[in-house]
Amino acid sequence: MEPVQLFDLASRQARWLSVRQAVLAGNVANANTAGYKPMDVDPFATVLAKTAATMTSTNSRHIGGNGFRSDVGVSERELEVPARPSGNAVRLEEELVKAGEVRRGYELNTAIVKAFHRMILMAAKTS
Repeated sequence: MEPVQLFDLASRQARWLSVRQAVLAGNVANANTAGYKPMDVDPFATVLAKTAATMTSTNSRHIGGNGFRSDVGVSERELEVPARPSGNAVRLEEELVKAGEVRRGYELNTAIVKAFHRMILMAAKTS
């Protein structure tokens, strides 16, 4: 089992949150565009599962590898309610709730990194 690199994981989640925030902002910006279908990103757990850590070859005798792969999939959201007569399916209430989830995700991510950083500093002071 590989050790968990907390700062790397937090960085990946921050990138994912950034992409999701941009997608949600695009949905809000197109709330009055005829025929627009709302978009969303794959859940972070799915993105993390797709990110495979493979070996990278540094010598011709090493096993080859491609390094890390990080894909955040963006796709049209499945519609639970019918679109308006204009064909636009964006619901501002849903987008604002999702934007709140992104904000809470950023706050949690930052709080965890700060706490871990303080623990590392305390461990370094006592050594």
